[in-house]
Amino acid sequence: MTHHVIIGAGPAGVIAAETIRKHAPLDTITLVGDEPEPPYSRMAIPYLLIGNVDESGTYLRKSSTHFADLKINQRAARVSHVDAASKTIAFETGDPQAFDTLLIATGSHPVRPPIPGIETAGVHPCWTLQDARNIMALATPGARVLQLGAGFIGCIIMEALAARGVKLSVVEMGDRMVPRMMGPTAGGMIRDWCETKGVQVFTGTKVEAIVKPVALEEGLLDKLASAVGMGKASPDVPPLRVRLSNGQSLDCDLVISAAGVRPAIGFLENSGITCLLGVLTDEHLQTNVPGIYAAGDCCEAFDKVSGKTIVSAIQPNAAEQARVAALNMVAFGRGRAPNADLKGVTQINVLDTLGLISTSFGDWQGRPGGEHVELTDLAAGRHLSLQFQDDVLVGCNSVGWTEHVGVMRGLVEGQVKLGEWKETLKKDPTKLMEAYLATAQAQSGWTGAQDARRR
Repeated sequence: MTHHVIIGAGPAGVIAAETIRKHAPLDTITLVGDEPEPPYSRMAIPYLLIGNVDESGTYLRKSSTHFADLKINQRAARVSHVDAASKTIAFETGDPQAFDTLLIATGSHPVRPPIPGIETAGVHPCWTLQDARNIMALATPGARVLQLGAGFIGCIIMEALAARGVKLSVVEMGDRMVPRMMGPTAGGMIRDWCETKGVQVFTGTKVEAIVKPVALEEGLLDKLASAVGMGKASPDVPPLRVRLSNGQSLDCDLVISAAGVRPAIGFLENSGITCLLGVLTDEHLQTNVPGIYAAGDCCEAFDKVSGKTIVSAIQPNAAEQARVAALNMVAFGRGRAPNADLKGVTQINVLDTLGLISTSFGDWQGRPGGEHVELTDLAAGRHLSLQFQDDVLVGCNSVGWTEHVGVMRGLVEGQVKLGEWKETLKKDPTKLMEAYLATAQAQSGWTGAQDARRR
């Protein structure tokens, strides 16, 4: 009987555990998580901040006995090291854990930028349920909140903060909002939209320091008030002051650090498992060590569109990678060859920023030697950018253009040869549906073609 161990109790870990149990009813499964709460979705945290769900609404499985019913053992512990050669896992506390197969599904952790004062009380990331509790205590209506970072995750957090009625400022060091997802025109349109919604946005700007005003730091005002018999002072002094690279300073009640995330793989140093940006895997989600796999935000897998390995931190990828890895873990445990392949990594970003929908697919920034076309209607708040390599649509951006999201995804992921339709799209990029109907259905390279048509 095989013992499968899964490090990481997020969506990838949970789906993998359930998949293994379905195909290996008698095998032993241990799911390791390093937070005290039941497995939950980080993507649900903004809904918790808004108040649409309570904490239990973020839980991945609603039954309190779900994992026990499936005979999935849960262990709450933080992993300190993995030894691939001896097939053992060491924890910060408690006994080590041996395994027959291992899935690394530890996801990402927030980047902590090297800013003086980033550890000051009142500065929080927005990544865990405990972070959400800290933020909700301070992000009350009218509170002055500064958010550091306006990437994909930052924009989702911003949506939740705006719904809480705070006075919000956002600082992004890139020259536009969502710089890793949007080109200059699209990113600029999102910034302009946010400002019309009352959010103060600084792009091309860095936070230089986060400080407490001297009077609060040293308790000077309270000392002076006490000296003249006034007891404790209650001056209008902000808890935090943030200095920006543009010369301005902002008074804040709360600072949220949303400067991006990185794969949580530090514990794999000297493990024998090959890591680049993430844990490097093959088409079976197996690492360089037989029997050890990776899935989700910590996984670096092959992307058929770009032709390279990438970390694509979105939940649909995590779910599919977890399914493929789990099936191959079962096969490995039975001494069989891998029986499931990852068809590719989906590069999809669909973002709702205060009601403005934007999308990014594939190589949205284009490829060397490629061609592109853009259509922008600033008055209508609409932008469409298409990137071509030969006669294939390899990437696209859109803002305020929601009609053909599924078609754009289908053409990019399916690597559909457009033929003469490429020239048609270069003249009029709005004819995406016509191009799709004329080309994609005649080619069988993309299995999701009918889904795109429905959209």
